[in-house]
Amino acid sequence: MAKVKQNSLSPEDIDHLRAELAAGRPAAVWFTSAAVGVEAGRSGKVVAFTEPAEGDFIQVRPTGEKDDLSFSPGELTVEKPAPRKRTPPAAAKPDPTPVPAPVEHIYTPAPAPAPAPPKPKPAPAPAAPAPERRPAARKQAKPAEVTVTLTSTAEGEWTVDVQWGSKRTLKAAPVAASAVSQAAKLLPAEVDEAVESVLSAARERHLARVEQLRAELEEAQRALAELSG
Repeated sequence: MAKVKQNSLSPEDIDHLRAELAAGRPAAVWFTSAAVGVEAGRSGKVVAFTEPAEGDFIQVRPTGEKDDLSFSPGELTVEKPAPRKRTPPAAAKPDPTPVPAPVEHIYTPAPAPAPAPPKPKPAPAPAAPAPERRPAARKQAKPAEVTVTLTSTAEGEWTVDVQWGSKRTLKAAPVAASAVSQAAKLLPAEVDEAVESVLSAARERHLARVEQLRAELEEAQRALAELSG
């Protein structure tokens, strides 16, 4: 491809381009054969000038692109290049070799052979009966052992613990003494006897405490009456 010879930008050209850009009219420039990465003779718009005005300080957006590229004055010109001349395609030369005329052959087609009778399809073999599947025996898992423990305090309070296999599912949960008493009556006599002894001792302690509090209450009421009288 022949290079396009064009004059680079002069200081007067640069001043003119700056003035046009300041007025809001980006001027058109063309790329010379010294431009790197852009075809010579292609046009673009000057969009900015960088400082200092050295090297590639002119920002140009080539026509048909969205990116701005930096160029030096030697890579640009304000002179529009002349349009390129198109060379007409060479006319095709006639082939001097004569083409022989086609020879027509006259023939009589042979009679088509008679179609062969279709072969009988073999009867399908009877399908073998599918083997009867027996249901697999299910292995039942061994149930985990469960341990329920009732614990009483000296004040007659009860708690329950539940151990399910290796996991403790309930720990020191409070249980009403009446519920423990009812459950113990459904269990062997030894269990009922042990629970009842704990409940009886707790009732006696609470009864003694009630009597003590009642005596203290009567004493306090008597002292209040004397002070009020």
